[in-house]
Amino acid sequence: MSTEQAMVAGAEADGVHVVHRRARFPVPGTKAEKRAERTVAGLFVLAALAGVGFIVAFIVVPYQYKTPSHSQNFRFYTPILGGLLGIMLAALGIGAILWAKWLMPEEELVQERHDEVQPGEPEEQIMTGATLVSGVNDTGLPRRSLLVRTLGLAGGAVATVPLVALVGGLLKKPGKILFHTLYRPNAKYPNGIPIVYSDGRRVSPNDIEAGGIATVFPGVPGGVKDASSPTLLIRLRPGQGSTIKSRKGQASWGWEDFVAYSKICTHAGCPASLYEQQTSRLLCPCHQSQFEILKDAKPVFGPATRSLPKLKLDVEIVDGVQYFVAPQDYQEPIGAGFWERS
Repeated sequence: MSTEQAMVAGAEADGVHVVHRRARFPVPGTKAEKRAERTVAGLFVLAALAGVGFIVAFIVVPYQYKTPSHSQNFRFYTPILGGLLGIMLAALGIGAILWAKWLMPEEELVQERHDEVQPGEPEEQIMTGATLVSGVNDTGLPRRSLLVRTLGLAGGAVATVPLVALVGGLLKKPGKILFHTLYRPNAKYPNGIPIVYSDGRRVSPNDIEAGGIATVFPGVPGGVKDASSPTLLIRLRPGQGSTIKSRKGQASWGWEDFVAYSKICTHAGCPASLYEQQTSRLLCPCHQSQFEILKDAKPVFGPATRSLPKLKLDVEIVDGVQYFVAPQDYQEPIGAGFWERS
């Protein structure tokens, strides 16, 4: 028997009846077949190019956060990577579907239910092997070198992209950068690091009403370049400042009715920024952790297990106006997960 006949016999022996089976292109090498093959190959090439584009974008496109007074091109980093990854996977998937629909044989099979499986006999082994060989022949790989090459390119891109994404961030040693923020002392600012809004304006105690909050940043040259420094500046309601149960050695870290804490939740690093002034609780919207500000940002609900790091506040007078400064860096690790093991 030929490979085709052995495959059909094997199917029949296994209870699979071949009702209908014909090649998409009975005469190999027609213009229509070549056109379909080039279309599928083009999709595989597109997938490979998207994979290369992902790797280039991962390395070249700026990703570090900058305040609004600087270029905001970093905002396109994630959408570009996501778009290229989507194009790569979509092109590969569509190419595979069109390959099956346009180039592989059209067939209709009916399979009977099996009550039991019989041990393999030599004849069954021969027919099973013929089925596998016939399946390879159906793909057209032995005679379609263009598809083999382009599929290899696309497959290489699919294999390389996750490797680049997983390993790329580990190439540069973090050193001690994970243990410090941009609030660390700087000789240029002897009174402390200026505290500014996202647009670079300095923060004055007169800017925030009682019960209000503001997201602030260190006013350092070059702007904010990492995500460790966002800080919540909270102005408590009158009389609440003296009722805070401060952590040991941090009783004087506030200024009048103002306190400042890291905005990065100690559970999973989300922005904890929903403040209920009536209950003095700060909420994280991601996993509903709650921090009691009058207990110095101690977690009282949800999965967070560590208090928000506190930033020491002071003021300096410039042209008769008071502005907040941070005389020292955070004295506790910023962030979640990793820090609890440090």
